[in-house]
Amino acid sequence: MQYIDLSHEIYNGLVSVRGLPGPSIGAFLSRADSRAHYAHGTEFQIGYVEMVANTGTYLDTPFHRYDARMDLPDIPLENVVNVPAIVIDATAIRARAVERDLFADMDLAGKAILINTGWSKHWQTPQYFDACPFLSKTAAEFICEQQPALVGIDSPNIDDTGDPSRPCHSIFLDADIFSVEHLCRLSYLPPQGFTFTAVPAPIRGLGTFPVRAFATIADA
Repeated sequence: MQYIDLSHEIYNGLVSVRGLPGPSIGAFLSRADSRAHYAHGTEFQIGYVEMVANTGTYLDTPFHRYDARMDLPDIPLENVVNVPAIVIDATAIRARAVERDLFADMDLAGKAILINTGWSKHWQTPQYFDACPFLSKTAAEFICEQQPALVGIDSPNIDDTGDPSRPCHSIFLDADIFSVEHLCRLSYLPPQGFTFTAVPAPIRGLGTFPVRAFATIADA
């Protein structure tokens, strides 16, 4: 098996979403301080992290958008582990919106739909948040009709950040279709013939949490 990591590293101060704070990561108990609790030559670090849920590469559940709906601990693992996946190549599109014609005549049912816009090359640059690609509402409606397991994109948001109604989030999450944002390295993947995994920690009350997203490609 070949594994391709599709996640961004999370580190102290990382800004994943413009306007949201980066995580604070450090040692709750340092190695030096731990020596007083253990035998000579034995030491540990106990770390801490304080962050917003939308940090790094993360998965949205319906609870992120709708109250009293499926939250992180409620995710069926079969919907986020080794899900048959396809890559939609949107790198040649000049417009910001990815439209439904790219998905026509494709079998999307039960699959992880990964939209490769090439935008992850701007990660951690000012350009990353400006004029970034997104999925159009009509494309989201078409995809939703096919009932995929999840939809991922390698840009800051699956929606147009200039549209406060967030139609793609509303459409997908109302249909229990997860979304994954801030993916990377999608250009390393074949168009199909691989699986996608993106499992968040089962923390109740957040609706969104970072994932270690990766693709599994079987050896030929």
